[in-house]
Amino acid sequence: MTTEDPSSSVSQPALWAVTEADGGERKYPEEAHAYRTCFQRDRDRIVHCTAFRRLDFKTQVFVPHEHDHFRTRMTHTLEVALIARTLGRALGLNEDLIEAVALAHDLGHSPFGHGGEAVLAKLMAEHGGFEHNRQSLRVVDYLEHPYPDFRGLNLTQVVRECIARHETAYDTPACSDFSDDLQAPLAGQVVDAADEIAYTSADLEDALVSGFITTAQLDDLELWQRAWGAASQQYPGAREIHLRIRACKNVLEIMASDLLETTVTGIRALGAKASPDTVRRAGRKCAHFSDALAPAIANLQKFLMDNVYEAGENRRRNEETQRIITDLFSRYIADGSLLPERYRRRIDTEGLHRVVCDYIAGMTDRYCKAQHAEIIS
Repeated sequence: MTTEDPSSSVSQPALWAVTEADGGERKYPEEAHAYRTCFQRDRDRIVHCTAFRRLDFKTQVFVPHEHDHFRTRMTHTLEVALIARTLGRALGLNEDLIEAVALAHDLGHSPFGHGGEAVLAKLMAEHGGFEHNRQSLRVVDYLEHPYPDFRGLNLTQVVRECIARHETAYDTPACSDFSDDLQAPLAGQVVDAADEIAYTSADLEDALVSGFITTAQLDDLELWQRAWGAASQQYPGAREIHLRIRACKNVLEIMASDLLETTVTGIRALGAKASPDTVRRAGRKCAHFSDALAPAIANLQKFLMDNVYEAGENRRRNEETQRIITDLFSRYIADGSLLPERYRRRIDTEGLHRVVCDYIAGMTDRYCKAQHAEIIS
């Protein structure tokens, strides 16, 4: 890619790309590494942290490891990182920055997916609230504690900002640290879009594989019609199972290609002055889906909400897991001595409700269930 044309493909960083020099200082100064960039170091700290490992046993849509083929919050995160890096390379962005942000974007997610987040938000409504983007920032800034001299991972300012400003159809940024009217850097915007691409296509595939929905239910959805039609044309006579898989991948491809084309158009509209700063001051995201495709995406996502996320067995599971979290929260509030000692030490300075929220939000699904079975009788 040249810095003049966002549609070409070479490895030189684009004028609108955040570079290591733009990364912003860390809260605690550190010496530069001999051969790793600041964003590579951020990425590595994220991958090595406890919260990242826990993602393997946190729900994406279907219960982790109940079926070997379902996505977990971990595999979803890896898919987001892959999609975001591909888009970032095509746009001349810093791939290490993108990867760090993508790998961190769900660190603050509670157990049991968005159902767990909803009940924690309700329980914390009068105690500072709960929102998983803010919690992700809290994880990397404070809750992770691998260094003897300070708390947190001491990430660069731009990675922290992209985490805090993460925004999709189901995520709204809310963080006082970054409360101005600026857009996220383009790398963060690309991660946001990659998240939406990943969960839309993958949740659809998991729902079909599980038998939760059928292809016949999708016939009236424009995006699925395009994806299925392309698969049928490319693989005439193929078995339905293969057409179904290829159609789900085509949903990903259609969304990613549309996003890339629309983003290029948005960058070109900034003219010769395109830069990280002009992208942030553009008034709307440069990385977004086209007006032509956005309604079709929204319709598919609404279908998933109505027929997968909030339907049948998933609805019953959500009700059960929300009861589990509510029971645990109430029990810990009633008796803070049940918390691990490292959490009890923080109660006087941070308040019991916030400490209990941190503890539960960090749990995996199975640990949350185990704690409920142990202390709730």
